[in-house]
Amino acid sequence: MKKVKITAMRQTVYADLMEKYENPIEHACDIKVGDVFISANGQKPEDLCDSAWESMEQFVKVLSNGGGNFYDGWMKNEKSAMISCNDGFRPVSFLIETVDE
Repeated sequence: MKKVKITAMRQTVYADLMEKYENPIEHACDIKVGDVFISANGQKPEDLCDSAWESMEQFVKVLSNGGGNFYDGWMKNEKSAMISCNDGFRPVSFLIETVDE
């Protein structure tokens, strides 16, 4: 199986939605833009949050098994995908790509 690199590329924060709907919580998201995680054997990296993993797990598993070309040519690099976590208040976009060893 191939290793898959997961890089936090961008985070959007919807302060107006947070103010209106979210109860205050500490450490809602500790991921920072530029953080890198490595998935070995299609497994969740230890420090990656569960919510982000749920959004990308199937893509990571396909890439780790040598697959790709999602949605028939969606990405310029067919061995990659851009996936966002499902946090509606502060979604993080992740670039996931196979690692050449």
